[in-house]
Amino acid sequence: MGNTYAYVRVSTKEQNENRQLIAMEEMQVPKKNIYIDKQSGKDFARPMYQKMMEKLKEDDLFYIKSIDRLGRDYQEILEQWRILTKEKKIDIVVLDMPLLDTRKGKDLMGTFIADLVLALLSYVSENERHNIRSRQKEGIEAAKRKGTHLGRVIVTSVVIVISVVIVTSVVKICLVSLFDKRK
Repeated sequence: MGNTYAYVRVSTKEQNENRQLIAMEEMQVPKKNIYIDKQSGKDFARPMYQKMMEKLKEDDLFYIKSIDRLGRDYQEILEQWRILTKEKKIDIVVLDMPLLDTRKGKDLMGTFIADLVLALLSYVSENERHNIRSRQKEGIEAAKRKGTHLGRVIVTSVVIVISVVIVTSVVKICLVSLFDKRK
């Protein structure tokens, strides 16, 4: 048996990865072997995932909370699974899906069932990514129709002029009071 590793991913820096970290601690994964990315699962160009991939060796054990934490692209999830299990020859445990535990059922039937479940869950993950993007687009369009401003605050030239006038006035007041004190 090799080393034990875990991968944790949330889609944005604002999201909290604690539930995944707790699950990995319960599996007794050493903290130094838990790799965390805070970015989209649309592809595998994620720095900590790539760093972990360099560390993984034959007979290592790899935990992930759920298949959608691995990624959101159907083909890429299947490809990464193949690389991990066939090329690197590690075992993978998907905590939320006991059927996706490559330590069990290493015979033809077990492999078939795991591959089938993986394909299904990978499809669901990618489909959810498309649904999220669709809902986001609909929300943006609805907000635009209502006249709601989205994105960064637009600083108009009027606001800039007012700010300059205020700053200039404050500087004048400070200079006048400074020269009055010297007299």
